[in-house]
Amino acid sequence: MHQTVDFVKASGAGNDFVLIDNWDGSLKVGQPELAIALCSRPFGVGADGLLVLEKSPRADFQMRYYNADGSYGGMCGNGGRCIAMFAHRKRIAAESMSFEALDHIYAAQIKGENVLLKMKPPTDFRPEVKLNLNGQFFIAQYVNTGSPHVVLMVKDLESADVIGLGRAIRNHAEFLPAGTNVNFLRILDGRAIQIRTYERGVENETLACGTGSVASAVVAHLANGVHEPVAVHVRSGEVLLVHLESAGGKITGASLEGSAHILFSGKAFYDDASHRISIAI
Repeated sequence: MHQTVDFVKASGAGNDFVLIDNWDGSLKVGQPELAIALCSRPFGVGADGLLVLEKSPRADFQMRYYNADGSYGGMCGNGGRCIAMFAHRKRIAAESMSFEALDHIYAAQIKGENVLLKMKPPTDFRPEVKLNLNGQFFIAQYVNTGSPHVVLMVKDLESADVIGLGRAIRNHAEFLPAGTNVNFLRILDGRAIQIRTYERGVENETLACGTGSVASAVVAHLANGVHEPVAVHVRSGEVLLVHLESAGGKITGASLEGSAHILFSGKAFYDDASHRISIAI
C-alpha cells in the first residue's frame, strides 16, 4: 500500500519527534513500520520518536508514541508536551486539556511557548540498585515515571560513557525483558541538576528526555535534598522545570514544564511493501 502522510516536525527542549494527525482515522499503514521509516536520520525525517494523535472516548485526544526503532513506547514527557501544543494550535483542545496515553489520562496546560504537563505519579523508587557490569560495580537509583529509569550519579558529565555504559545498563539482566532508560546525573546546586540520557528504543543519547528529567529530579530531591521545582539542564542546553508534590516523605505527583516547538510540516510518500519513504517538505 502507498499512502501520502502529512506530518509535522516538533521539538520538546531538543527531544525531537515526527507528529501525525490521525484524528480522522485515515492512516492505514502500519504505525510501527512507519515510525522506523520516518524517524530514520539517514533516510527519513529524523526523530527520536513518532507521535500519532487520535480520537479518545475518555479525553480530548489520544497520543500513541512509538520509539525510533518502532517499539511502542512508554509515556514520553516531551512528546506529550509537543502533542499538546499541536492539539491546541489545531484547535482540537483548549489551553487546558487532557489526553490519553497508554492506561493514563494526562493533563496539560499551554503557557505561551511552554507546556506544563502533569505526569503520572512516580512509582517503584529504589534508592540503591547494585549493578555488576563485567566486574565493575555501580550503585544507582531506579524509578518509574511512566517509563523505567535508572539514575547514576557522576561528578563529570562530559567524560561520562553515556553510550557504552548506558547501553550496558539498559540491557542489564536486572531490568529484562523490557530494559530501562539510563540517566547520568550531576548536582549543580540546591535547586538545579544537569543530566545526559541514554534512551531505549532510540538506542542512543538524546538531547533531552522528559520522563528522564522527572526521574532524575525525583532522585536528586529524595537522595540529595535538591529543592523543587528542580531545574534540569539537558544536553540541548535548554532547561526543564520539574515540579514535585510530596507527602509523608514520598513523591505523590510530578509535573514537567518546558518549551515545545512545531518546527516545520511536510508530506511523506510511504510504500508499505518496501517500508521506504520519499519526502516533500
